[in-house]
Amino acid sequence: MQPLPPPQITANELRPGRHWYVTAAAIAVVLIVLGVAIGVYRFDNAIDAVDTDNQFANADTVTLRLEPEGEKTIWVKYPGRSPGPECDITGPGSPGLTDPGPDVFLTRDETWMPLYTIDVPRAGDYAVTCSSQALSRYAIGGSGGMVAFAGGLILAISLPILGISICAVIVLVTAIRRSGHRKRLLAERHGSGGGHPAPLVRAPVPVPADSECRPALRRS
Repeated sequence: MQPLPPPQITANELRPGRHWYVTAAAIAVVLIVLGVAIGVYRFDNAIDAVDTDNQFANADTVTLRLEPEGEKTIWVKYPGRSPGPECDITGPGSPGLTDPGPDVFLTRDETWMPLYTIDVPRAGDYAVTCSSQALSRYAIGGSGGMVAFAGGLILAISLPILGISICAVIVLVTAIRRSGHRKRLLAERHGSGGGHPAPLVRAPVPVPADSECRPALRRS
């Protein structure tokens, strides 16, 4: 007789469930999309960081409509030698100018440096005047330049890499554990006889006629 086929193990019996593959793919997709969105957002901000179309020179006064939650920075081209340009702002409340930190904004033929970050207490019209010992040019823009874009780009690249890595780990661990679970189930079912061939029945051994083991004849 041929042995019986091994017991069948369906995919739904194995643990962890296959939904972990879907979860891994979802994590990867979300982080990739988030990384791309951050990269595009940072790139747009870097391109439009400085309003170079509306420049002003030394001793010029520009009027700005500003709000407390809006981050605005005074950028300078041709800052000249130290001590460098100085600016003044007047308007409602007590507006101030703070250090913006290192950054740079580049165009095809211009280099702009952040000079001051504008801090206003409330919405209103504010007047800004700047001056320096050089032929400096000024423009108003956002707080993010190429340095901020580089930081955002690192984050934008890191998120997809993280998503793909997490996806790969979850898929690998799930596949290994499902394979181990399958082996355990097969071992359990083999042990219970589910995959053993039918037992063989041995035929009785014939006894020779002249054998001493022949049963004695009953006497009448």
